[in-house]
Amino acid sequence: MHNIKLTIQYDGTNYHGWQTQSNAPSIQKLIEEELSAIVDHKIVLYGSGRTDAGVHALGQVANFLTGSKLKPDVIKRALNSLLPEDIVIREAEEVDDKFHARYQARSRIYQYYIWNDRTPSLFFRRFSWFVAFGLDLGKMQKAALMLVGRHDFSSFQGADRIETSSIREVSRLDIHKRKTLIRFTIEANSFLRHMVRNIVGTLVEIGRGKMDIEEFKKVIEAKDRTKAGPAAPPHGLFLKEVKY
Repeated sequence: MHNIKLTIQYDGTNYHGWQTQSNAPSIQKLIEEELSAIVDHKIVLYGSGRTDAGVHALGQVANFLTGSKLKPDVIKRALNSLLPEDIVIREAEEVDDKFHARYQARSRIYQYYIWNDRTPSLFFRRFSWFVAFGLDLGKMQKAALMLVGRHDFSSFQGADRIETSSIREVSRLDIHKRKTLIRFTIEANSFLRHMVRNIVGTLVEIGRGKMDIEEFKKVIEAKDRTKAGPAAPPHGLFLKEVKY
């Protein structure tokens, strides 16, 4: 058997996330169907992690096992000719048979974009959160630094899913602004469901003056999702890279 690793980009606007669902379109299901047709046997695709409905990817990673003798580059070209235009296979390569896209990942990097202007952007509307009010970037950056390190992120996990452990280690959380575009970059060993969106939504509350730094500290310590701010909408979020 051959173990093939894929690096995938997608616009998540028209999909109900990465993971296969019985009653809704997903990235995983579409790729599995086309792969199965190409190699002439059923394929199971193992992703590095789930992305929710409406979330995008610049560097999602997945792998699959196949007995086909087709070269990875041939598989890549065939997939790109069959997949819809909002999904692109950037790379395909054969890897060690022990490689697993999810379990061997050392860290993941997500980016979130805010279009911060009084007027929305026609071209960024599908890929950023339009925030029309002013934001204090300095306060947001100061609060963001409090999340770097190993912490209990219970206050920032999805209310609809409680993990066995909510301890995560964030190695990086940067916020940069260029003209009207604000970019959050967060890297961690792994993420809780909705963690990035809940962090961004809470930092925006600080930026607009709805919450101060001391209150933010109490949110972290509370380990209670109801104490944090609202979740940022999914369409501003990108899975940028998976590190191995």
